[in-house]
Amino acid sequence: MDELAIYVTLFANAFIAATLFPALSELAFAGLLAKGIGSPTILLIAVSTGNIAGSVLNWVLGRFLMTQETISSRYTVKPSYIKAKNLFQRFGVYSLLLAWVPIIGDPLTFVAGLFKVRFLSFITLVSIGKVTRYAIIIYAIEFA
Repeated sequence: MDELAIYVTLFANAFIAATLFPALSELAFAGLLAKGIGSPTILLIAVSTGNIAGSVLNWVLGRFLMTQETISSRYTVKPSYIKAKNLFQRFGVYSLLLAWVPIIGDPLTFVAGLFKVRFLSFITLVSIGKVTRYAIIIYAIEFA
């Protein structure tokens, strides 16, 4: 597999991981780093951009396609959604710094859309959290 295909595949994996579908972008990223496949900087850009783009999709779905009333009347509300909603109501937009956290992170980005968080605030906070997480993985693998 050539390098471009590796970066595109990592981007796609990270995008899927940020939606409500399960995928393990951290493991894919860490595996590539540990094997020395690709440039760590470009891998970081690919995985971060893909994961952030998936979060943007969640925000768009929450912002433009759903309402809280629609969710509660048509769908079974999952505990992770309720936890994310409670976290968001308690800490506001700054809870988006935790958008990388497993189980609550993806619903949190959806909830931000429901609560009509301004896109600039959303993308800034989500990006800080997600890039920091992947940077820590680089540090752990490269310097451990």
